[in-house]
Amino acid sequence: MIFETHTLQNSLQNYIESIFYFKDFIPDHSIERVVPTGHVFIIFELDGISRNTFDNVSLKPNGTFTKVWISGMHKNYLSISAHQNSEMFVIQFKPYGAYPFLNIPIYKLNNQVRGAQEILGREILELRKSLVENSTPKEKFDLAENWLLKRFDTDKLPNKELLSTIQKLIDQPLSQHKQIVDSYPKTQKHFIDQMKVFCGLTPKVFHRIVRFNEILQQIRQEKKINWSQIAYQFGYSDQSHFIKEFKEFSGFNPQEFIDQDYDKGEPNFFPLDREG
Repeated sequence: MIFETHTLQNSLQNYIESIFYFKDFIPDHSIERVVPTGHVFIIFELDGISRNTFDNVSLKPNGTFTKVWISGMHKNYLSISAHQNSEMFVIQFKPYGAYPFLNIPIYKLNNQVRGAQEILGREILELRKSLVENSTPKEKFDLAENWLLKRFDTDKLPNKELLSTIQKLIDQPLSQHKQIVDSYPKTQKHFIDQMKVFCGLTPKVFHRIVRFNEILQQIRQEKKINWSQIAYQFGYSDQSHFIKEFKEFSGFNPQEFIDQDYDKGEPNFFPLDREG
């Protein structure tokens, strides 16, 4: 399998979390669960294989996506298809980074997967065509970076105060949430409205998603997991509150999560029909 990432050297690095490319991926499953991460993605399939989303309960297909699509901010987990011999190219925006490129308030994409042409027009299909035709990862990364530079609208950048406050939500525990919101120099309503435009989510929901992803990282590093200690460490009022939120974001209770060995794999992708 080929897996490569691209390091940005210009102003784009302030708004793009990651650009990555993989080829010849051979998963041991066909459906996987994706938990919310607080990011918006542009996803290109370069293999001609249609992708599906699925109802989270019945696992019946409820959406089909080809060529290139946008995954907006999600508050809950999403069930998606995984395919043999996949070749994909992905642009992952920072939590506040998509608006200057997509030119649409991010809350309008909440909990949605949309065909990218609906938002970005034919130019995104032309970019995909070029990504398919250019063979090396470097050529693909250069094409994507040039496209992003052309799309970059500096009139739609978040102001310094908003950036600073969002960074506090990322860096500081949820127990500090009120103090962080109060530190924003304008009204709380203004902060919430700006968060919806740039991040899609309200500050509290975003902060909870950040906390949940920190928990997933912590679980991966623990040899022996003490759920009570984790619940206390991350500021839950009690263990039942912790279990409820864990299931809200992942679809599993903590014990199910461990029984399926999800703590040993990728932190945000969990196979639902693994072979064997």
